[in-house]
Parts: sequence; structure tokens; C-alpha cells
Amino acid sequence: MASFMPEIQTDFPREIIEIADQPIVMPDGCRLSARVWMPKDAEDHPVPLILEHLPYRKRDGTIVRDSLTHPWMAGQGYACVRVDMRGNGDSEGLMADEYTAQELQDACDVIAWAVAQPWCSGTAGMMGISWGGFNSLQVAALRPPALKAIITICSTVDRFADDIHLKGGCLLGENFGWAANMLSYSSRPPDPLLIGPGWRELWLNRLEHMPFLAREWISRQARDDYWKHGSVCEDFGAIEAAVLSIGGWHDGYRNTISHLVENIEAPVKGIVGPWIHKYPHYAGPEPRIGFLQEAKRWWDHWLKGADNGAESLPAYRAWLMDSIKPQRWVDERPGRWIAESEWPSPDSDELVLKLGDGSLGEAELTTAVPVNTPNDCGSQAGEYFPFAYGPELPDEQTPDDLRSACFDGEVLTETLDIVGAPKLALTLHSDKPMAQLVVRLCDLRPDGTSALITMGVLNLTHSKSSEQPELLTPGEVFDTTVVLDQIAYRIPAGHRLRIAVSTACWPFIWPTPERATVTLEAGKLALPLRTVIADADECSFEKPVGATPWQHENLRPSASTRQSETDPATGVVTTTIFNDAGENRDSDHGLVSGSTTHETWSIHPDDPLSATSHIRWEQTIGRDHWQTATVAEMKMRCDRDWFYITGKLVATENGEVMFDKDWDEKIARRFV
Repeated sequence: MASFMPEIQTDFPREIIEIADQPIVMPDGCRLSARVWMPKDAEDHPVPLILEHLPYRKRDGTIVRDSLTHPWMAGQGYACVRVDMRGNGDSEGLMADEYTAQELQDACDVIAWAVAQPWCSGTAGMMGISWGGFNSLQVAALRPPALKAIITICSTVDRFADDIHLKGGCLLGENFGWAANMLSYSSRPPDPLLIGPGWRELWLNRLEHMPFLAREWISRQARDDYWKHGSVCEDFGAIEAAVLSIGGWHDGYRNTISHLVENIEAPVKGIVGPWIHKYPHYAGPEPRIGFLQEAKRWWDHWLKGADNGAESLPAYRAWLMDSIKPQRWVDERPGRWIAESEWPSPDSDELVLKLGDGSLGEAELTTAVPVNTPNDCGSQAGEYFPFAYGPELPDEQTPDDLRSACFDGEVLTETLDIVGAPKLALTLHSDKPMAQLVVRLCDLRPDGTSALITMGVLNLTHSKSSEQPELLTPGEVFDTTVVLDQIAYRIPAGHRLRIAVSTACWPFIWPTPERATVTLEAGKLALPLRTVIADADECSFEKPVGATPWQHENLRPSASTRQSETDPATGVVTTTIFNDAGENRDSDHGLVSGSTTHETWSIHPDDPLSATSHIRWEQTIGRDHWQTATVAEMKMRCDRDWFYITGKLVATENGEVMFDKDWDEKIARRFV
């Protein structure tokens, strides 16, 4: 694997200082802990605030990216405040859920606190990736007076339709995975070196009140007020701060950039690269960009009033990917940068292709096509959001194609640049009251491989409404449309397009209670094409840079593996995933931290009720003669009417069990 570390810079316009533990007391008395970088002379020459507000632990959890990013920006004349949210890291209080009203109000109160400090010029920005990208948008919609701009990376505008929980009304496997992840993340102790004698009481109180989020997230199977809260698509007009939205084609949140640029009235720009779920100055695959320079230009204009052309940048810049042989990981994704001054682009057209008898073109279906996919179809789809620079990308699609209904186009006589969200309109019926569809758009390459271009999923009970899903009437014909994820992809002359339709995608989405047959009567693909064929880059970025990397001693290297196997006796197919984040000792304060994750996802091809998931996270934190570990273990299975979820959390100090709790939940299945 290539190194994705940016070029290191240590000489900045302003000398900086760092505050390892800045207390910020909320109006209710809760003490939040922040790490702060700012110019040494900020009280004499005040600077704008840049806030990042997260549950992921500033002391060890996000220290790699924090070290690269915040000191560099502080050296350019900003106060970077990295806050541990209440109930996490070194902050007091309890966390009940993600994106709560309390979380967002805390962020507003931190902004109010900061702009009242003598070192702050009175203007504020907010930034973050994933959780921090989500709450940046959500806080912007609350319009705290000082917040003038945000940078949101790998985020979403719709918590129901386009988040880690559900997609197209289908229950994502990552919904359960993320619940296990957060049980592990939030159960870690504060640092006694920072907190002092009260650290253990703080930790035990946190453990006693640890939310079992799987219960909340899996029980909400329709788009209700719970999901609408924090979904800025409910009122795009609420956002008045300038928005820079960034994402990656190999990330689960690739649609947000287009949605924001198209829909909000505030100043907005978008950038999409070929990246996984990482900041783009150290993301893979290549090419990375000078994210910090882009951020500085954004902040300088909107927070300092610099006339630097930030408002005149193209509305939408994207990496148009070339076709390559599919594999689980690539260090570099060939292509070129394209730029659109408007989005949606006036330089676009729509190619309409019909589903025929195994064909994709001008001919229509003459014979209805039944689709009844084995439950283990989907093994080649890859992770919802790849994160580990490991075997997480979509693989060669032929094994899943062979178990799907495929419609193949003619050999292309000219190059097509697909830029946007393809849509497949279908006329169909189901033999069961619940069914789901998975639609993959694939690139059939001359070397015989099938490469995934993009995909979409739809729970057919949500065809009319996700707020009020309806069971299907078996045999009743109806129309629906599957919207595939946004993409920018060049398919060359000599290749062919394929639409592959299946009723399963395991473990990407959880299967329906019965193995349904969905019969396709007609279909029409609307393919968004860019009419301008880019021969070279239409825009450029500076090289990626960063501040001095985290200084640490590596005690155990990271590792990532993924494998699938079929039990010859039972026919059960099991996918096993192992991620080891390694173990490291901080060279400054000596804290040693590490984690490992084991996941198993099993299913029988003929029995959707055989689906099971088992996830085990272990986190270790300590130094010298103080060692702690938390083990979070969760299991999920189902029958026709219920989901069954068990959880166990064990926390130890120096080998002695400090906390041990079990959960056993039974959650009704309604439309998934």
C-alpha cells in the first residue's frame, strides 16, 4: 500500500501554542474538554474560530488527523478548537444518541463561549468529516450568529435515506455494525493524567448510562420525526452559512455534495475525489489534494473577508474516474478533474436505454423476467464506507452478476462520461408482500471482468412513501424507480454497459423475511452523460500538505483481512472481517491505545431467516502500570416477525472487571 502522508510543513506565518485541556463549561454546568491550537499572539491580534465537535476522543482517537490539520491551520491565523462531546473522551456528561438537540446546542454554546474570548475576532467556522460533517450542517441550520462558514466532509443531508442506517428503505448491515462500533467507542475511559482523581467515577458513570443504540436505530424502520431531526433536506433554506462540501466516490456519503450544491441558497461549492472515508489530504486512492490550502482559502474569504476568489470557484469539481480492473484495494485511481460552473450542469444529456430480453438498448422486453436471487448474492459489493486502506472496495462483479438478472448493452463505439445519478424506472410485481431490489450498473471490460460503476437499493414497500410504507399486493403490477448513487465514471469505446438486478445484497443489506420473486415487466435506464469530453484536467489543486505528524511509537502494526467461505455440510456462507488498528504509544503523554474488530456475517443462500451477524470490538488504553480494556460484543438474528439482538459490554482495569452489562432486545419487523 502506498503512503498517503502529506508533505510536512513546519514554518508558518504565525507562531502557535497548544492547550491540551481547555475546559469549556456549558450553561448546565457540564465541563467539556477541548484541545486548542492558536497563534501565540492571538490576544493581541484576534483570530476566527474553527470548531470540530466530535465523540471520537481528541487524546488518541482522532490524533493522527488532528496533528496534521489543526496546527497547520492555526499557523495561518486561526484558533482551532477540537472538542470532545459530552459523554466521550475527557468530557463530563452523558451521550444519549447521535445528533441530539443537546449535542447541537452544546456546539452552539461552544461557539458563543469562543467568540467571547479575547483571542477571537468574533467570526466562526465549523468543520468535520462524517459525524463532524453531519453536525456542522445541522448546527449551520440552527444559525448561531457567529457561524459564517462550514466545511462538511463525507456527510449527509438525509439521515433516513442516505446515512449508515437505512438506504432506499433497506436496513443496512452497517446499521448494526455502527451500533456495535459506538458501544465500543463511547465506553473508553477518560485519561487520568488529564482528569485527575475523578476519572474513575466519570468512567463508571459513563458505563452505567451507556445507550444501546441498536435498539433505537433498528426499531425505526420508516422515515419518522426521529430521522427528520438533523436531516437538513427538510429545510435547505435554514442554512445561511457558506458551505464547502467534500466527499469521495469510494465513500458511502457520495450523494451529499450534489444535493447541497443543487439545493441550498447560501454560497456553496462541492468537491468529489476518488477517496474512501478520509480527509482528502491523506485519503486514498490517489490523487489526494491540498485540502488545507482549499480550507484556508474558504476560511480566509468567509471568516476574514479576503478577496481571494473563493466565491468564484466552480460550483462542482469532481474526479472523473477511468475504467480499471476491479480489485479490493487500489493505491491510485486514474482519471482527470472536471469542473462545472453550474450544477446540475447545462452541459449534460440523458441517454435512455431500455431493458430488453437480456439486452440494454432500444429493444423492449418481450418476456417478463423473474428475479429470485440467492441470499448470499452481494459478496462483491464492498463496504458501505471503506475506511481502513484495506480490502474494502467492490471486487470483480461476475460472481454476483451470475446470480442476478443481467441486461447487457452493445459494444460502445464512443466513450461515455457518466456524471450524475443514473435512474432505472421499472414496471414489476412481487409474489410476496415484502421485497427489495438491488440495481448495479457495471462496466463490462474487454479483459472479461465486470467492474461496478454505481448501485442503488430499494425496499419496494417504500415505493410510494418512506414515511408510510405499504405492504405489496402479491401479483399486482406497479411502477417504481431505483435511483443509483452519484458517480463520475468514464466508460471507453470497446466496453459494454450492464444492468444487474437482484433481490439480495448480503451483507450490505439485511434480507427480507421471505425470499421473494420480483418479476420485471419493463424497464428504462436514464443515464446522465456529460456532453463535454475532458481530455485533460479542467481544474487543479495544490499538493497535499500537513503539519508535523503525530509522534508515537508503534507497538503493533495495523492489519485488515476479509474472506468468505461456504460450509460444505450446511451450505451456510460466512464472511469474516478482521481489522486491527494496531497499538501505539503517544510520545508526548505516554498513553498507549489500540483496538481490534472481528465481524462474521452468515447466511444460507435459500433461507433469509438464517441471517446472523456477530461483532466484537476490543479497545485497550493505558500507560505504565495502568491498563484498561473494553470489550463490546453484539449479535443479531431474526425470524419472520422479529429481530433479536444481544449485547455485552465488559470493562476492566488492570485485569479486574470494573463493569459488566448485558442487553437482550426483541424488535418488531414491520417493513424490512
